[in-house]
Amino acid sequence: MTAHYDPYDFANRRHIGPTQAEIDAMLAAVGAPSLEALIDETLPPDIRQAQPLAEEDAFGPALTERRAIERMREIADRNRVLVSLIGQGYHGTTMPPAIQRNIFENPAWYTAYSPYQPEISQGRLEALINFQTLVCDLTGLDVANASLLDEATAAAEAMGLARRVAASKADAFFVDRDCLPQTIAVLKTRAAPMGWRVVVGCPFADLDPAEVFGAIFQYPGVGGAIHDFSGPIAALHAAGAIAAVAADPLALTLLTSPGEMGADVAIGSMQRYGVPMGFGGPHAAYMATRDAHKRALPGRLVGVSVDAHGRRAYRLALQTREQHIRREKATSNICTAQVLLAVIASMYAVFHGPAGLKAIAQRVHRDAVRLGRGLADLGFAVEPEHFFDTITVRVGAFQGVILAQAVANGVNLRKVGDDRIGITVDERTRPDILQAVWRAFGADDPAYDEAWPDARLPEALVRTSAYLTHPIFHMNRAESEMTRYMRRLADRDLALDRAMIPLGSCTMKLNATAEMLPISWPEFYEIHPFVPADQAAGYHALIGDLSDKLCAITGYDAISMQPNSGAQGEYAGLLAIRRYHLSRGEAHRTICLIPSSAHGTNPASAQMCGMSVVVVGADADGNIDVEDFRAKAERHSGHLAACMITYPSTHGVFEARVRELCDVVHAHGGQVYLDGANLNALVGLARPGDIGADVSHLNLHKTFCIPHGGGGPGMGPIGVKAHLIPFLPSDPRSGTEGAVSAAPYGSASILPISWSYCLMMGGRGLAQATRVAILNANYIAARLGHAYPILYAGANGRVAHECIVDVRPFQKSAGVTVEDVAKRLIDCGFHPPTMSWPVAGTLMIEPTESETKAEIDRFCDAMLAIREEIRAIEDGRIDRANNPLKNAPHTVQDLIGAWERPYSREAACFPWGARGIDKYWPPVNRVDNAYGDRNLMCSCPAPDSYEEAAE
Repeated sequence: MTAHYDPYDFANRRHIGPTQAEIDAMLAAVGAPSLEALIDETLPPDIRQAQPLAEEDAFGPALTERRAIERMREIADRNRVLVSLIGQGYHGTTMPPAIQRNIFENPAWYTAYSPYQPEISQGRLEALINFQTLVCDLTGLDVANASLLDEATAAAEAMGLARRVAASKADAFFVDRDCLPQTIAVLKTRAAPMGWRVVVGCPFADLDPAEVFGAIFQYPGVGGAIHDFSGPIAALHAAGAIAAVAADPLALTLLTSPGEMGADVAIGSMQRYGVPMGFGGPHAAYMATRDAHKRALPGRLVGVSVDAHGRRAYRLALQTREQHIRREKATSNICTAQVLLAVIASMYAVFHGPAGLKAIAQRVHRDAVRLGRGLADLGFAVEPEHFFDTITVRVGAFQGVILAQAVANGVNLRKVGDDRIGITVDERTRPDILQAVWRAFGADDPAYDEAWPDARLPEALVRTSAYLTHPIFHMNRAESEMTRYMRRLADRDLALDRAMIPLGSCTMKLNATAEMLPISWPEFYEIHPFVPADQAAGYHALIGDLSDKLCAITGYDAISMQPNSGAQGEYAGLLAIRRYHLSRGEAHRTICLIPSSAHGTNPASAQMCGMSVVVVGADADGNIDVEDFRAKAERHSGHLAACMITYPSTHGVFEARVRELCDVVHAHGGQVYLDGANLNALVGLARPGDIGADVSHLNLHKTFCIPHGGGGPGMGPIGVKAHLIPFLPSDPRSGTEGAVSAAPYGSASILPISWSYCLMMGGRGLAQATRVAILNANYIAARLGHAYPILYAGANGRVAHECIVDVRPFQKSAGVTVEDVAKRLIDCGFHPPTMSWPVAGTLMIEPTESETKAEIDRFCDAMLAIREEIRAIEDGRIDRANNPLKNAPHTVQDLIGAWERPYSREAACFPWGARGIDKYWPPVNRVDNAYGDRNLMCSCPAPDSYEEAAE
């Protein structure tokens, strides 16, 4: 491998921050003669890949930015954008240009991290509480979470919630046969490992409430029918079961809410609130429930609290109820939301307001009625009697001809059985589209009647209750005011466009603008996920080539793009292992070995796959205790299903005996799942498939540059060895067990980001990026090592791509906690590193390869300055209880009014590392977490309640 490589060659300068001169200076600081020598000291020699990535067939030379964009345009042009009236959970919609430019295409929003540090996340937290309020109002329920992955997985989470809270001891879950096919498929997948039966049928003929712990109904149904489910819901409650409703949020502006029917849970997709179809995603699902079940609600929940001065502040509430934190006791592995998409949906509602949303829904319904009336006039039987936006037409033997004629007229319709066609109109439907449909059905010169037709909504279910009454949904929606509102929220946050985000394990690397451009192109974002294959030829070519590149990078034989988050990838990978054992008649293999330091989603994912977790301890150096691992593998040999290993480890070290661990598992009949969260330290240097792993998930939103978006979107495809290929996720359109997400390729519209990243980096650039990521982490360890203990290192004293700084000694010496250090870093203009994970009281730091030496030095200088403040406390020069660390972060309001603290305002607000006139000012002081949980408020509070909260 080439040791010296110009990071400014081709497009790699976008992602590799240090120049060659800076690399040389950092190498001198860490005491390595060359970059290749550093890598040799860091990675165990027996895991190094033999063939350079640049020589793999999947990789040609790195493309220039211009050529990569041209290549992307060539691929985009192979997609055919027709009007898709397919429906089935995906609809044409219009993202207001102000939202597209100021949120969707704005790095202040798409490069932010999950809002675990509330003081620097107030903008997106407010947008999310707007989202929660929107969902609660539409569904008529008390509490909504801050979004889930898609409608199908939200339905699966509703089933899990029902099992947790239902009084019924039954083992079956009832599913309305009018539910979306992809929802039914994902429900079957989720239920099988848990031992639950899924019963699909008619709610009014086949539901036996005494035989189920819960049920889910589609409202309106996939075929368009609108039913009143209050009767079945009451019967379920009488039997101690839980009722969920999958509801269209646009229809809910006209129809009675699920809560008014008595439903306990409502789920659905907010895609049609301004979020493009994007060949399946990403889209924000919603989930709402009654107050009694709020602690069983999966996902993130934004609440209102106060800061240290009593001012209103938002935060993630009740975090200990998050399923992935519960580890082995979890019944869900949800830790990812779809924040960016939920923000867009919330802004769509703010932009249109309740009257505007209702007007859109009325226009959609009128067009559906016009369409149905025109088809009836042509002699076709149109069903159902009552509908919102979807009709089903009986066409007999003419089905194929009509579908083909529709495509010839530029429209996709939905095939239903062998003799019917489904049609779903949306807000983008215009007269010429209706006329094209009529022509497909045989009309020669169809006329569009502009007169308002009579509504076809069931009169008893017409909505009379108010929604979106909060002032935020009634603001002046002039574009000037909307733009300023979005800008104000963005300015409250600290994202990657402002400063380095040194979060260990989260890989906050550059999301290059050239890679982001294509996802705004209509050839990618206007494609329905269920279009005929020839209309998505560009997508299929892109996905195929990206899969080949990922196989070359990982050493696996096949990739599934279906999982739409890292947690979903874990789940899909373990499901593949489970199905593999079942195929061999070894259903008894249910034990999964998981190290104590593993991600919280690891044991949660194993639980969801019907596996029992056996925890393996760590040795004194933080590595997996190999002898404990051997002993437990031997003890459970006949029942061993899998082990889950994160490599490099969550302690930021390349464990030297990883091959041995893989061999142990295989010797006892198990499979090796290697968590791909830290793949940023492996690409081009080592391949999981060569080390001995059978399956891994890959976080494309980490290693491969898809933005975190404030906590989503994400993509977690899985790579597998050949023997597991038959057990990859199946097509969700089939409605059969095996799918893990609603769309065949998950959140496909963001895959162009990762593909163009690979194109512009090339194999040589990807390997160099990994080397520099390891160098940057070792440089930080070298600079901070004399001031803070570095908790773990490899055999040669080297860390991997991240390092753990131990803050625990300062609790005793100065009363300073890890939280104090983290909040003080905010004063310096940095997002804090990962706090107290995987070791309580520590900071895990990952600089990535994207950061320049100057920014890394600024961070290190800030950390060293904080150490001097701690030293001043230890020496008695600064008060132990009233000091800049204990009171951090400081806001601009701390510059005015009385000042009675024993340190200066200058020391408070302008510590080392703050950028003077460019300083980031957090909008609130330290947030009171306990207050927020004691006084839970998860919807937009009334304006006068803000003052009450501060009292």
